[in-house]
Amino acid sequence: MQPATAKWYDRRDSVFVEFCVEDSKDVKVHFNKSKFDFGCLSGTDTIKQQNAVDLFGEIDPKVSKHRRTDRSVLVYLRKAEAGKSWPRLTKDKTKCNWLSVDFNNWKDWEDDSDEDLSSFDKFSEMMNTIGRDDVPDLDGAGEEHESADSDDEQMPDLE
Repeated sequence: MQPATAKWYDRRDSVFVEFCVEDSKDVKVHFNKSKFDFGCLSGTDTIKQQNAVDLFGEIDPKVSKHRRTDRSVLVYLRKAEAGKSWPRLTKDKTKCNWLSVDFNNWKDWEDDSDEDLSSFDKFSEMMNTIGRDDVPDLDGAGEEHESADSDDEQMPDLE
């Protein structure tokens, strides 16, 4: 048994933790107010991976959730106290060798306005649409349409 490699980032009302485990099976995530446990079997060798994380702040275990993909498991932790930034994921200041900051998704949200749709919701929406056969109809894509277009107007002379 070994810990799964993970990246995390902070948002105004939530924290995201992405466990980088390919071909995961038997994913189990248990949420408590001040900690969560993650476990799964990963890869073709079915390596057992397990992480127990004592969190920096409290979360709402009823709203927190996770989503599995072929390459990772994304965990959404809903903060109990929205608007309070977390300087680190874990309660202890000790460095975890399996955990790093996800700078690609990190956002200095203290200066920004509220987000209209959380990243997890956007991610879920994207994942729900993958694999569907609702590809737009491109049959008339090459045809010209008779519509007023700003490019058709005469440009004024330069002075």
